[in-house]
Amino acid sequence: MKSKIFTLIFLGITTILYAQNSIKGTIEDAETGEGIPYANISLPQQEKGTSTDENGKYTLNNLPKGSYKIVISSIGYKTYSQTVQVNGNTTLNSSLTPSAIEMEEVIVSTPFHKLQSENVMKVEQKSLEELKTQGMPTLAEGITSISGVENVSTGVGIGKPVIRGLSANRVLVYTQGVRLENQQFGGEHGLGVNQAGIESVEVIKGPASLLYGSDALGGVLYLNPEKFAYANETHSDANINYFTNTEGVTADVGFKTSGDKIKFLVRGAYGSHADYEAGNGTYTTNSRFNEYDIKSGFGYQDNKFKTELRYNFNRSNLGIPEEIGEQNRERTPLLPYQEIDNHIISSKNTLFFDKGSLDITVGYIANNRKEFEDEHHHDHEEGEEHHDEHEEEHEEGEEHHDEHEEEHEHYGPSLNMKLHTLSYNVQYHLPELGNFETIFGIQGIHQTNENFGEEILIPDATTVDFGVMATTHYHLKKSDIQFGLRYDSRKIDTKEMGIINTEVYFPELNKNYESFNVSAGYRATIAQNIIGRINLATGFRAPNLAELTSDGTHSGANRFEIGNPNLENEQNFQTDISLEYKNKHVEFFANGFYNTINNYIYLEPTGDFEDEDPVYQYVQNDSYLYGGEFGFHLHPHPLDWLHLESSFATVTGKLRDSGDYLPLIPANKLTNIFRVEFDKGKIRKKYAFITMQNTFNQNNVDSFETETPGYTLFNAGLGATFTAYNQPFELRLSANNIFDKQYISHLSRLKVDGIYNIGRNINIGLSVPF
Repeated sequence: MKSKIFTLIFLGITTILYAQNSIKGTIEDAETGEGIPYANISLPQQEKGTSTDENGKYTLNNLPKGSYKIVISSIGYKTYSQTVQVNGNTTLNSSLTPSAIEMEEVIVSTPFHKLQSENVMKVEQKSLEELKTQGMPTLAEGITSISGVENVSTGVGIGKPVIRGLSANRVLVYTQGVRLENQQFGGEHGLGVNQAGIESVEVIKGPASLLYGSDALGGVLYLNPEKFAYANETHSDANINYFTNTEGVTADVGFKTSGDKIKFLVRGAYGSHADYEAGNGTYTTNSRFNEYDIKSGFGYQDNKFKTELRYNFNRSNLGIPEEIGEQNRERTPLLPYQEIDNHIISSKNTLFFDKGSLDITVGYIANNRKEFEDEHHHDHEEGEEHHDEHEEEHEEGEEHHDEHEEEHEHYGPSLNMKLHTLSYNVQYHLPELGNFETIFGIQGIHQTNENFGEEILIPDATTVDFGVMATTHYHLKKSDIQFGLRYDSRKIDTKEMGIINTEVYFPELNKNYESFNVSAGYRATIAQNIIGRINLATGFRAPNLAELTSDGTHSGANRFEIGNPNLENEQNFQTDISLEYKNKHVEFFANGFYNTINNYIYLEPTGDFEDEDPVYQYVQNDSYLYGGEFGFHLHPHPLDWLHLESSFATVTGKLRDSGDYLPLIPANKLTNIFRVEFDKGKIRKKYAFITMQNTFNQNNVDSFETETPGYTLFNAGLGATFTAYNQPFELRLSANNIFDKQYISHLSRLKVDGIYNIGRNINIGLSVPF
């Protein structure tokens, strides 16, 4: 496979044709006829773009011959897109219609790279620029502003997404165009991605196994990396944030430059937080965390070939809070804590033919997860007591203490797992046949897990995935149809570890899983400004190593967990219906879903105890979830600067046979936002907002959960872009949980310990482009 890929890339480079194809034109206001300055012009498939000049004129050079979608957007106007035939020098003039609705972006996570209004699948998208205004300290917290998306959290530093009630391995995360693999099966294992260098976030709600294979049963969180600079442009910027609650500081600096063909970017980031303070005024001991992150990218683009190579290194040191103890503002994590290193390398390559194109994406991820446990801390305390006893007898005890301190510092991690994942994704875009767009693809991963610590949580194992898929989009005048078919296989081989008939023993295991999945969707313009969608899709998830092989105490959950090697695939079928109305000043949406999951995997108590911890075993049963998201967005005419937004999200999950509720299902939530925006005058991009977030009682709980009372949080923020001495800078101020509400989220892993969520948190942010 590798030799074939490199051969294709080599042939693509050596057959470059240097014919100068280009697109040029003028972008005008549809009402006034005046040119629109600084409008964005982009070719999504090419990942190439430019901006109009002061008179609304633009030129795109060095384009391959073929048929491509062009997208034109500008703040205050409705985004425009069309397919353009590139052959020689092409002229394309366009008029944009003024609109108070925010401009649309191209959806990258779905295969045909269309605007959301043109997309058959309903995908939610948020730019990081918008998320920054909310003042959330982490990306996992920020995405909860998307209706239907929540966060399973362990304090502030550790969080992972929940999409319509499903999380962990049921939600797949993509970054730099490759699937993120970082031992994400654990509830206390966070997202593991720093928000610096992320351009936008896309969320696919519902099964996306057709596109991504196993683990996309519940949905996909797709993180779009920072774009390269346009041709012959250079940009740099610096960003800094301060958070009052954790006395946290985050900072990042980026630089990017592009010539006609070669592009480069780099960004470094650092963050440090002390323990967070809850609404009752108590610091949550050992919720502190710090993070180092660097992202870089190199790109080359010509008429027939495009490639980009990206690298991301992230080191996180995460305290694991267990109880309320020390009350201080220290930043070094106490025991227990995690030290996690992530190396992500991705290579995206596209060969453009006169008709059709070939995309080849290869990724490599090296994840090293270390956990330092309590027993080391206890040894250290005993050493201190021993030192005190000796100090009463003679002064040499101080030397003994110092030796013991040095010995403690050299203790290895109790848990030390190294996960190496090689992934590939090859997609061939067939030449368009009439109104048909078709893609064939193969995907796969080769993954190894190895243990190097004193404890073994899951055994050494090798996982091999292979999938083949085909999907077609059929475009009509007022409707679109999309359907696809996919086959996947997964092979898991574990090594025998430990000694039989002892506490630590993992037998050899060889498992094979396979699944066929189908997807069909229909989008139609029902009436003027009204779009309806219906999507029917199946999805699957193969059991993970923890579910198959666990045999020990899970300290974070205070229970003893036993795996089940006889688990089968989870297989689901979801019906998703959406309706939306949008004009210049008002937008309504209603999304509903019904999701059946056969062989749903969950933990069930056996009634036994092991060292005073209750014993739970992984079992399977059929289940179902249903719910939806509803809301509106109003810009009353002529007050286009005023925005009123409201959304409501609900989900219910049950086991089919018993009728018992599923665990970790988020409570119903109603969010109301009052927002104003202005973009004129010397001070630009001025905004202010007030948010009221009502989280309702969660009384529909699993047998080992407790009910959670509802709560209301108030948030507010404002910001603007200033210019001083010809230097623009953006200043942001936001406050979350303004009234310092004392509350516990139903999805907090600290709920069982009675530990409250974060209290009032004020964020001050400054961004300076150079």
